[in-house]
Amino acid sequence: MNRRENEKAVVLLSGGMDSFVAGALARESGLTLHALTIDYNQRHRVELDAARRIAQVLGVERHIILPLDLTAFGGSALTADIDVPKQGVATHGIPVTYVPARNTIFLSLTLGFAEVTGARDIFIGVNALDYSGYPDCRAEFIAAFETMAGLATKAGVEGAPVRINTPLQHMTKAEIAREAARLGLDVGLSWSCYDPTPGGMHCGQCDSCRLRAKGFAEAGLPDPTVYALP
Repeated sequence: MNRRENEKAVVLLSGGMDSFVAGALARESGLTLHALTIDYNQRHRVELDAARRIAQVLGVERHIILPLDLTAFGGSALTADIDVPKQGVATHGIPVTYVPARNTIFLSLTLGFAEVTGARDIFIGVNALDYSGYPDCRAEFIAAFETMAGLATKAGVEGAPVRINTPLQHMTKAEIAREAARLGLDVGLSWSCYDPTPGGMHCGQCDSCRLRAKGFAEAGLPDPTVYALP
């Protein structure tokens, strides 16, 4: 990987394993990291603590946790009084854990932060293979957003558009788990569960828990996660 010591990047850091790996790949390339985490009053607020831990491990120069209360909109099991599905990963349709326009909103804020910091790159850990079917995780969405970003910003108009990097886009969860191992990451610092137990454990039954466990199992790697139910 080419070293880019004098360049900056902003990582959209949720606190999950995917954003952890995406940030670590940005760091491996030599980029100076900044990180943005959105506190959208999500059900699984424990991921904010995970984001803080990960930001420290990655050595980010500046980590902003930006409050943006999306419970005012609702419309998702993560932002409203709607049960998180536990019956298995959906194979068709868009599940109720989809937060309306979340990545559009979050990437727009990340774009503003990137432009202010002088970063030419944004890293986001979206994945369109082992995922819940969210439309704003697809490669088509990312490409369209990058085009829009080039039109909508001073940096883009002046010929220095911000690039949206999605290094995990076409990786399985097993491949992501292996990449985390290659990078030497303690993925036990990350958080995936949508519906944590009162005792602070991963529930083991939501889509996100199932995909996380599946990744480690298929990779043949130990899973450091403590699940309430297997």
